[in-house]
Amino acid sequence: MANQAQGHDHDHPHELEGHNESGIPGYYDMLETAITELLIEKGLIEAQEIRRQIEVLDSRTPALGAKVVARAWVDADFRARLLANGRAACEDFGISFYDDTLLIVLENTETVHNLIVCTLCSCYPRPVLGLPPDWYKASPYRARAVSEPRKVLAEFGTIIPDNVEIRVSDSTAAVRFLVLPRRPDGTEHYTEDQLAALVTRDAMIGVIPVSIDQASVPQ
Repeated sequence: MANQAQGHDHDHPHELEGHNESGIPGYYDMLETAITELLIEKGLIEAQEIRRQIEVLDSRTPALGAKVVARAWVDADFRARLLANGRAACEDFGISFYDDTLLIVLENTETVHNLIVCTLCSCYPRPVLGLPPDWYKASPYRARAVSEPRKVLAEFGTIIPDNVEIRVSDSTAAVRFLVLPRRPDGTEHYTEDQLAALVTRDAMIGVIPVSIDQASVPQ
C-alpha cells in the first residue's frame, strides 16, 4: 500500500543542535551560552534552575518508554488510554512532562507499520525516550524516511511486506509521536519487567520490531 505521511506544518521554532560533527561548539551553542549568561546576570533565571532542568533531561532514557510499552501490552485499559491521549496516560503512569508538547502514540498492527521522523530538525519525545540518536537528527534520515521509508527500514534490517501500510509521522515542536510496537510471539508468560527489557529505543521510533533474544528467554 502507499506510504502515508502525517504531521503538522513546521511554522514554529525547532530544537536547535549546537555542536557540529567535530564536537566544536557551533553558532547556536555559543548563542545559547551567551543568552543563558545574560539571563542569569539580569536575574531572570537562576543557575540552580538551569542545573535542575539539565538533571531532569539527563534522567530521561528509553527505559521509561519501554515501561510504558510493556504496561500497554499487559493492561488493555492502559493501552486504550495511551492510544487516546499519550501524554495523559504517561502522566498517570508517573512520567512528568517538562514542556507543553502533546504525545501521540501510534500502534503497529499486522497491517500498519509506523515510523516517526522530524523532517526539519530533531523534534522527539524526549520526556519518555531521552535524547534522540545521532542518525535521527541526520539529514539523510530526515529526508529519506518520508520519501523512501521501505528502503530506510530495510537498511535497519526491517523488511516490511508490500501488503503492510507504512505511515510516516512528522514530529513538531508541539506534537511528538511514540510507536507502540507489536508484542512479539512467545512472550505470553513474560512478566512486565521482562517485556520492558525487550523494548528498545529504535523499536519505539519504528525502525525495528521488538524481538526475543533467545539467550535471554525466561525459563
